[in-house]
Amino acid sequence: MTLAFSYAARSDVGLLRTVNQDSGYAGPHLLVLADGMGGPAGGDVASSVAIAHLAPLDGESHAGDALALLRSAVADAHAELRARAAEDTELAGLGTTLIAALRTGKRLAMVHIGDSRAYLVRDGQVSRLTADHTYVQHLVDIGQLTEAEAENHPHRSVILRVLGDHDFGVELDESVRELAVGDRFLLCSDGVSSFVSADTVNEALLYEDDPAACAERLVDLALRAGGPDNITAVVADVVELDDVPDGAAPSTTPQVVGAAAAQWGRPTR
Repeated sequence: MTLAFSYAARSDVGLLRTVNQDSGYAGPHLLVLADGMGGPAGGDVASSVAIAHLAPLDGESHAGDALALLRSAVADAHAELRARAAEDTELAGLGTTLIAALRTGKRLAMVHIGDSRAYLVRDGQVSRLTADHTYVQHLVDIGQLTEAEAENHPHRSVILRVLGDHDFGVELDESVRELAVGDRFLLCSDGVSSFVSADTVNEALLYEDDPAACAERLVDLALRAGGPDNITAVVADVVELDDVPDGAAPSTTPQVVGAAAAQWGRPTR
């Protein structure tokens, strides 16, 4: 059995922002979502740097520990962000969230930091794979807030862990899971998760058959909700190549969206 990703990435600056600080990447072996922050000069740089360090992992030649490869790329991205901030005062305070998922054969290794989210659809059920690294989520974890109270808390966007201009080290959440044909993964920025209800996200994931249509649906839903933030969704389905009709094999051309697309001279969205 030979597994592959059928994937799509979509991004929009939103209705209130003038710069897209999100970056997304979808390729045959790698999915990445980065939501940058740090003012008009920093967030787009931060998320683009993260994508630049991870994109070289999108290949079939990995023989080592996939988590170790992700850790190393993330550490290099963090080091570059700190160096850039030290050299340019306009970049002081820049940072980015990050979710990166690397497929090696029938396994998927994932690392996560910040409040961007990853979801898995399997056997008709949607499960969230990441926990937000936020002050409000900490209050939920220790029992001082309920999940419902957290959704509307005024400090729900205060992030406790990111890559970037700080010397606290990089503490990643890590996981490895076996893939199954029919799995669907979503990586999204809080421009989706904070403004589109969980039920509506689940509905789009379950009923939009095509990854591109699903990603576009999620972006459109966030825009209909007012689109106050940058909006990015990366969707990938796990398919069995032997079951794909001749001439219908998934594309192997990576899709890069948001700030990273602008940095690399590719069109956004």
